[in-house]
Amino acid sequence: MTGDAVQTSVEADEDVTADVAEENAPEPEVVEEDDHLIEEGEIAGDYLEQLLDVLDFDGDIDLDVDGDRAIVSIDGGKDLTKLVGRDGEVLDALQELTRLAVQQATGDRSRLMLDVSRWRADRRDRLARLGTEVSERVRDSGERESLDPMTPFERKIVHDAVAAVAGVYSESEGAEPKRRVVVIKE
Repeated sequence: MTGDAVQTSVEADEDVTADVAEENAPEPEVVEEDDHLIEEGEIAGDYLEQLLDVLDFDGDIDLDVDGDRAIVSIDGGKDLTKLVGRDGEVLDALQELTRLAVQQATGDRSRLMLDVSRWRADRRDRLARLGTEVSERVRDSGERESLDPMTPFERKIVHDAVAAVAGVYSESEGAEPKRRVVVIKE
């Protein structure tokens, strides 16, 4: 064999060895996104259970996954509205604390959503209705309409509702915390 033939033979053997090793390699463990979100929800649920015990509040904790985020709901207690606060301010703070507890346990930033006494779910429904009503008014009158300042989460709900109505579109204007949705006729 010449030097070139030996080199080619060695390269072919290396390719075959690499192919066989690749075929026989154990499959890497694929962690399902849902499993990760369920873990986040369980960590959050444990954290919130301890908090409710310290505060001496009654409440049932429900864990769910919606799309790409864990959803944790606390329902059933008579004092739970205290955990919502004015315009959801206490709820927002509690959600951030819960996200930090999850991040400390997992090492990953959490996008967990917390709801207490269906406050966020009801707010979502009201904002979707508002977006639809304003869209229809703007479509019929032709005059643009600005809404009150909202959080990014709330603006997203309104933008989605506006997008479902033909003949109008929406934009966000202003700077946080006074950023608002504006609905405009096409």
